[in-house]
Parts: sequence; structure tokens; C-alpha cells
Amino acid sequence: MTTPSPPDGLPFLRAATAGLRHHSRTGADRSADRTHLDTLHAHLTALHQLLDKLTATTRPPHPAAGRLLATAHTRIWQAGAAVHDAFHTLPTSTSTSTASGGDCEPRRLPEGPPFLTICHRHLATGHVVRRKTTPADHTPLHGHTAPAS
Repeated sequence: MTTPSPPDGLPFLRAATAGLRHHSRTGADRSADRTHLDTLHAHLTALHQLLDKLTATTRPPHPAAGRLLATAHTRIWQAGAAVHDAFHTLPTSTSTSTASGGDCEPRRLPEGPPFLTICHRHLATGHVVRRKTTPADHTPLHGHTAPAS
């Protein structure tokens, strides 16, 4: 008798894909609103995190596939940034004017903190992206030199 293998994340990924497919068929006749964009941004951020992990584990044994996954990882980040910007250009529920793009300060958003989840998510993901893609600065601070090895 064989032991059943532990469940993996594929059924959940399939369910998320089916949900997005269903939403694109049934909700395609209406324009985007801030709630939809917030939810879509959450999906893109989760996909970005998944691609990050897959890239890290795929790149050592399969460098070419890892590079392609890294490209997809970057493009998903760019898509998330565009959705975040679109969120800020849509009118709020309390006014007909648009918010300034990229402005994530609570005092400047009429709806306040509940809608800032997209901003917190976007800023946290941006921090991770910058930390992973910006080379570390190895210059000595305040004129101190590193000891010779």
C-alpha cells in the first residue's frame, strides 16, 4: 500500500485560474472600479511571489528556464505597478475627481486606510524588488576602510 502524496498548491492555483477566467467572462462588460483593481493587484502580487520562488529554485539546475521565469517575474511586477497606478487614477466613491497617480498617503485619499491595502502591498513588493535587483553598495561608510583579508 502506498502512502498518498501530500497535497501541493496546484489545485489552489487551478482554482484561482478558474476564478479569474470566470470573472473575465462574466465581468468583462463593466468598467474597472477600485475594488476590482485592488483584488487584481492582490492576484498579481501573489503571482509575483510565486514566480520569485520558482525562479530561485529553477535557476540553479535549469539556467535558461530560470532566466525566462525571471523575465516573467519582472513583467508581473510591471503589471502590478500599472494596476496600482490605474487604481489611483480612478475616481473615488466619494468624489468624481481623480486622485493623483501613485499617491499612497492616508491624508490625501478620501476613503482612508481601508483602501490603502493596495498601497501597502505595492510598497512592500517594491521594497523586495529593489532589495533583490539593486546591487549592494560595498563602499566604506564615513571614510573607514574594510580590513584586508
